[in-house]
Amino acid sequence: MKIKFAMALASMLMLMALGYAQNTYIPYELGGDNYYTMYGGPDISASVSGTDEFERGDTVALYLDLTNYGRIIGFKEDLTPQNPKEFALASAELQEEYKKPTALGITASLDSDNQQIEVKSGDQVVQSLKSGDRTMAPLKFTLKIGEHAPAGKYILKLKTSYDYQDNVRVYASELATSGSSPTLANFRESYVYQKANQTLPIVIMVKKQADFEILNATGVLSAGAKKGPISATYKNIGEDPIRDAVARLSIFKPFSSTDDQAFIGALQPGEQKTVVFRLDVDADATPKEYGINSEIKYTDINGDTVISESMKIPLMVRVASTNLILPVAILLIIACAAGGYMYRKKKKAC
Repeated sequence: MKIKFAMALASMLMLMALGYAQNTYIPYELGGDNYYTMYGGPDISASVSGTDEFERGDTVALYLDLTNYGRIIGFKEDLTPQNPKEFALASAELQEEYKKPTALGITASLDSDNQQIEVKSGDQVVQSLKSGDRTMAPLKFTLKIGEHAPAGKYILKLKTSYDYQDNVRVYASELATSGSSPTLANFRESYVYQKANQTLPIVIMVKKQADFEILNATGVLSAGAKKGPISATYKNIGEDPIRDAVARLSIFKPFSSTDDQAFIGALQPGEQKTVVFRLDVDADATPKEYGINSEIKYTDINGDTVISESMKIPLMVRVASTNLILPVAILLIIACAAGGYMYRKKKKAC
């Protein structure tokens, strides 16, 4: 009976020990003594290195610096040393406990919740970052800015995950006094680590500038047409006005033209203007729908000459129309000739 009671008591004590270990993140199998519990840990911050302002439609590199502002904010004495050996152990543990704010194995990934900003690159890794340190080289992420992304601020999310030292236990068999200074014999340290995650906001800017779209583009030409008109309405959907604007076409076979440019002039934000181009179509052009690229060359608010992104104008080519005038004229001539012949024949018979 006593044996069963002892076994039950031992089992209960073991369960209590395991529960205590889970609450303090210190498994008992590590062994050793725990003299201190430190409070604090890593605190990662991110900042843009270089420019944070980009133009719409571009694929760009965004550089980020990571800085660890982590620190020890307090501690608790868990075990009071009673003799020289324990004082030496407590001192050794305390030295290691101050490494708690170091972030280990940092993985950083950049996410965008806005469809106008696409992150093209994957995770970046930093081996470790001590308290007060900054990454030796910036992390590089590749972004694709939407072709018509509105100007303004965009907030991205830098998701970081890392390990850090949560606690330390120390052990030594004895304090050896041989030699000039005492040393801890069979000294060993046991470490417990934890994982942490931080999501950091990253703000970038899309610059104000002019931007364009084609609203109404019409063009239906026949194979063999000469100086056939096609029209396009260009609208400034950007934030800046433009001046001295000229719309230009990129001509290819089966088209040709001596009138492939059209003057637009000035366009305020939200303003639109319709222009007309004239094209020749080869007689052997395949009847189908084509797409002709156009662009606008203009002067921006800084006085610089800028060429817009390419915009496509749809153009339908149809089968060449048949000219009925000549066949009808021939039929009329034949009819008249036949009529005259019949008239002369009848008159002769009389």
